[in-house]
Amino acid sequence: MALIEIKNFSFIYAGENTEALHNVSVAINEGEMIVLCGRTGCGKTTLLKQMKTEIAPIGIRVGHIYYNEMEIEKVHPRAMAKEIGMVFQDPENQIVTSTVWHELAFSLENFGYCANEIRKKVAEMATFFGIEDWLNLSIHSLSGGQKQIVNLASVLLLQPRLLLLDEPTAQLDPIAAREFLNILPRINQEFNTTVVIVEHRLEDVFPIVDRVILLENGQIKFDDNPQNVIKQIKQTEDYFHYLPEISKLFLFMNEDRLLTDVVPVTVRDGKKWLSTIANEIQSEEEISEFKEWNGHPIIECKDVFFQYERGQKLVLEGINYRLPTGMFAAIIGGNGAGKSTLLRMLAGLDTPQRGKVYLDGKQMMKIKTDQRYKKIGYLSQNPLALFTQDTVAEELKYRDGKINDEEYIQAVEESIDFFELRNVLDKHPYDLSGGERQKLALALILLKNPKLLLIDEPTKGLDPKFKQNIGLLLKHLQRKGLTILMVTHDIEFAAQYADHCSLLFKGTIVSEGTTNQMLSDNYFYTTAINRLVRNYIPQALNYEDVLKLWNVVNYY
Repeated sequence: MALIEIKNFSFIYAGENTEALHNVSVAINEGEMIVLCGRTGCGKTTLLKQMKTEIAPIGIRVGHIYYNEMEIEKVHPRAMAKEIGMVFQDPENQIVTSTVWHELAFSLENFGYCANEIRKKVAEMATFFGIEDWLNLSIHSLSGGQKQIVNLASVLLLQPRLLLLDEPTAQLDPIAAREFLNILPRINQEFNTTVVIVEHRLEDVFPIVDRVILLENGQIKFDDNPQNVIKQIKQTEDYFHYLPEISKLFLFMNEDRLLTDVVPVTVRDGKKWLSTIANEIQSEEEISEFKEWNGHPIIECKDVFFQYERGQKLVLEGINYRLPTGMFAAIIGGNGAGKSTLLRMLAGLDTPQRGKVYLDGKQMMKIKTDQRYKKIGYLSQNPLALFTQDTVAEELKYRDGKINDEEYIQAVEESIDFFELRNVLDKHPYDLSGGERQKLALALILLKNPKLLLIDEPTKGLDPKFKQNIGLLLKHLQRKGLTILMVTHDIEFAAQYADHCSLLFKGTIVSEGTTNQMLSDNYFYTTAINRLVRNYIPQALNYEDVLKLWNVVNYY
């Protein structure tokens, strides 16, 4: 029986003329695990929110949505709140209390459970998640991944029949994201909870879901099990970049054969397949190392210590970092390691308690703010902090007061086309999807033409295809002289585009080197392809590396 059934459903946001969803029909059966994916702005989150009336966006609806065979608008609000749970992209947006215990108990208290029942349910859920030691901790002392697990546990305490997740791993490091996603099959299997997840990290999601629903311009393009969707994508090739890297490698190496075999999506399945062909192909060459970067550092910090408040633990402890002019570098590490704080320090937004930061050889704090602003483009994790106007068009037009500058106007038009913003020019920036906000924020920063670009999670909320476009744009700007430093959880993106990589752990840089050196030496902070082929080609980080080194197809 379908738990959620959507019939001929279309939706237009209030004040707009274009349909965000068009004639969508889909049935979600009880106990299924489904991933919703597609290009940024294709309607994924809009469709997800239609399944929970309390957060459904305002606009014109045509068609029907049924929950448990009842029109969803007629479902009692109490039943809707209890039976349909949702976990949002940003852990902070869902937290309402100060301690883990109170956060877990909050929803139960609102539903009128007695104190003994609340203690029993919280203890049971804490045991299930293995978070008994967290119960008395302050919420604000938790990492992003821990906060997201608390959010999930809070929702599950009401025993929902349907669990909706909107890019829940977007702000989590690779290890925390994998841990979070590994919990979902347990919830699905042990509680028979129906799970619908919007996610761009398809590498980790494809192996655990029953169905993949891919949207295109507000309509369903594909709706099938992961294996069939992979084969359909292979036939059309429009969405090839959405596939897991291991699947891409398999498809390229078998491109002349009919796809009758199961396409591997995990390292385990990929290794079984590789073991059947590894003796036939040998590595013919090695990946050449990136050039040495011994030039003048555009930004540098020496022996930097930082804490947000006196008496609190140090966030940065004795950081020494040097970024040569012209390099594209990445900083990786777990949630709470101090990556974003270091980036703010390098942008001149925070002042170290000890140590010094230098920009072009001059002490940062001795350079006037407007001079720093001209040289440094800084994009934080929260792009909303950049937006000051009522529409996207005004944000682009009035930036830096260059309203009548013809060269600037031309640059704005080029940015609108590249960042695919033309259809949202009349929208308020706060009404954009997460990916669209990220595009707008990056466009605004790049329109400044900075010498140094500091970006915190640049690929957050972006679909795989546009992620590639951003990577190619950044490499193009690097060749034109831009120096780039990004903080990222997206290891695949860093492997593809960064020249240099540093690993931050508990406020200290514990390892750094060329991206190839760094990631090929790691076990967790590396790519799926490297874990797959490191016994054959230790230096390969993506499927293109494997194709080049094994020379199995005429790819280059």
